[in-house]
Amino acid sequence: MIQNPYEAIIIGSGATGGMAALTMAKAGVRTLVIERGPELEIKKAIGTEPCNMMRRLLGVTTGKYQNQPQHPGFWKSNPLLYADKKSTPYTYPPESPFMWTQGNQVGGRSLTWGGITLRLSNEDFEASKDKEYKLKWPISYKDLASHYLEIERFLKIYGNRDELNQLPDGEYIGNIPFTESEIKFASNIKEKLDIPFIHSRGFEINKDKTKWPRYSSLGSTLKEALRLGKVEILSDHIAEKLVLNKDRKSAKSVILINQKNGARIEIESKLIILCSSTIQTIRFLLSSEERHDSNGLIDPSQTLGMNLMDHISTSRFFTFPVDRDLNDSSNKNNKQYLSGAGSFFIPIGRDRSNKKNYVGGYGIWGGIDRFEPPDLLKKNPYTKMGFLIGHGEVLPNKKNTVTLSKDTDQYDISIPHISMTWRKNENNMVKEMNRMIELIINSGNGTILPISEILNVPFANQILNKSVAIKNDAPPPGYYIHEVGGAPMGDNKEKSVVDNWNRLWECNNVLVVDGACWPTSSWQSPTLTMMAITKRACEKAIINLKG
Repeated sequence: MIQNPYEAIIIGSGATGGMAALTMAKAGVRTLVIERGPELEIKKAIGTEPCNMMRRLLGVTTGKYQNQPQHPGFWKSNPLLYADKKSTPYTYPPESPFMWTQGNQVGGRSLTWGGITLRLSNEDFEASKDKEYKLKWPISYKDLASHYLEIERFLKIYGNRDELNQLPDGEYIGNIPFTESEIKFASNIKEKLDIPFIHSRGFEINKDKTKWPRYSSLGSTLKEALRLGKVEILSDHIAEKLVLNKDRKSAKSVILINQKNGARIEIESKLIILCSSTIQTIRFLLSSEERHDSNGLIDPSQTLGMNLMDHISTSRFFTFPVDRDLNDSSNKNNKQYLSGAGSFFIPIGRDRSNKKNYVGGYGIWGGIDRFEPPDLLKKNPYTKMGFLIGHGEVLPNKKNTVTLSKDTDQYDISIPHISMTWRKNENNMVKEMNRMIELIINSGNGTILPISEILNVPFANQILNKSVAIKNDAPPPGYYIHEVGGAPMGDNKEKSVVDNWNRLWECNNVLVVDGACWPTSSWQSPTLTMMAITKRACEKAIINLKG
């Protein structure tokens, strides 16, 4: 058993928490990982069908789950992995809803992660220097390239080397084949449109339900960190705030709340690494800041909690025809399931050569014949079901904020108040994404239809028709679960909250490495880059720690 004092405390056990723990473990640093939720057994966490479905339906009908059912991942995972709003409350303006998805258990949201791993490109970092962004990255692609590579090798992810400027190639163990329908769809598109159509990059579906999925921290980074030793997990404890040393230039300890009995304890550490996801990290920092604690953190920029971002998204379902002359076995579901890598991607990126009415880039994720229902449930048995989801970049804006509400939770902790809305640039981008999605589907010989005209399942349609995902307008912020910003990196302490090594400007033994540190959102799925940023910052912190 490792005894106090710890050299490092990591708050959060998801994708970035696992990466931080592994980096510390490799260096032999005595580390404690704090997780607000419980440590679940594999069987309980993964669950089984139809029990998971019964829990989902009961949670929806009783109102326990309100925002969570809007996200597709909720319907394929154990709902126990989605925190309900009652146990983890937050507020937002009535006219500006925010759909915050939380995963409060050891492993965090990595247990429900879709598993898409995309690198940011050099042009994403360079674009942030344009005046429209107001915040810019203090690092470049070359600062993360080696970290991307090492993480991809460790995780053993799938993908294809496509040689695209907007989406740098990674290190892959192969690709997951397209379905027959996807191959035909891609061929139709390439005949008519000059756009890339590539294998998606990431993980395959978790087939062995007796093991943690490889895309989760428990199945990869955190698992290896625990094997190496020097790392412990303390679950069911909420990190409330920091305690600073007398000079207020460094942190002394963290105040924790035991969720089993409500007791507060203080644990000291030389290094504190914040990995609890964007909004929880901002809440923790605001609770530690001098406006709420006279001996608290100093933020020279006075911007902590500002510039919250998420990806703006839009989607369309469609049908794709199959050959009526083929035998029945050829038309059956080919059992190529939907996953991060078992799908396709159309990386539009950022077009800076043409004058458009929006700034930023976007990509489109899709699949056909990956989740095919039985013919009895389809209105047209001679079709396969497909989807396209566009997700686009959101610009930093000081009016999009996380603040502390006057309301408190059961432990007397101020809860987050999230105020964010889509603005003109995002709305213009959605129009362009919808135009492109419709062009792609039509060019691919697909037919856009509402779910009610694809499936013949009255009860399911009642739920689906209320879904924000299938409406013409973009779902509210938070829906895509890619929230970033609020404590951005920078090279100037008057405009940023952390420096280029992710250290708080006035408290340099505290690192912010999760999505909160992002100055821009870019357009790619962010998790791989979050892990690369974490690894880079932790390796630098270890040098300082041992120096």
